[in-house]
Amino acid sequence: MYAIVEIAGQQFKVEKDKKIYVNRLKEEEGKQITFDNVLLIENGSDVKIGTPNVSGASVSGKVVSHLKGDKVIIFKKKRRKGYQKRSGFRPYLTQVQIEEIKG
Repeated sequence: MYAIVEIAGQQFKVEKDKKIYVNRLKEEEGKQITFDNVLLIENGSDVKIGTPNVSGASVSGKVVSHLKGDKVIIFKKKRRKGYQKRSGFRPYLTQVQIEEIKG
């Protein structure tokens, strides 16, 4: 069983007991969190597709930790001009453990 959920403007495929990394959420570590914006639920051969959301469906999870991701390199270059610029950043992420899919 899996579900497609929209979290913080991005869509994620989630399964029970899996950990996902999402953009930083406001909830504290150890808190329960519920996502109601479920776009699709698949249970064996039974597939429910929302228009745009599946009614009555929700995904609950637990915030495991807040962390910084791997460095993202941004490289800009203009050919034949001698212009090169390199910069980067480490995105702030939240690790979420999926506990239950209702629907």
